[in-house]
Amino acid sequence: MLVLNRFLVDENAAAAFTERAHAALAALAARPGYVRGQLTRSLDEPSHWCLVTEWESVGTYRRALGHFDVKVYATPLLAESLDEPSAYEALAAAEPGGQVVATASDRAPDFP
Repeated sequence: MLVLNRFLVDENAAAAFTERAHAALAALAARPGYVRGQLTRSLDEPSHWCLVTEWESVGTYRRALGHFDVKVYATPLLAESLDEPSAYEALAAAEPGGQVVATASDRAPDFP
């Protein structure tokens, strides 16, 4: 499961935002089910940032959000992200030079 939280950060606030994002990423990385994460910034629009995390499952991500350190360090930052969908399930993947492997959705059958 992939989580993309996008942010608009004023250049004057970038240093403070980066420090807070590092603390949020560290808190998330300490939780079971965390696979990897990155703090990224747009090359074309430096005010556009993204915190990207990957999780074993939606359940591990949701459980992580309930942990004390995540509530202290990550939740306030995540609340500042753009108001848009942020959690995505992987439906296909390919390793370098490999074939595309499709995965069935975990969504309930009555959802598209």
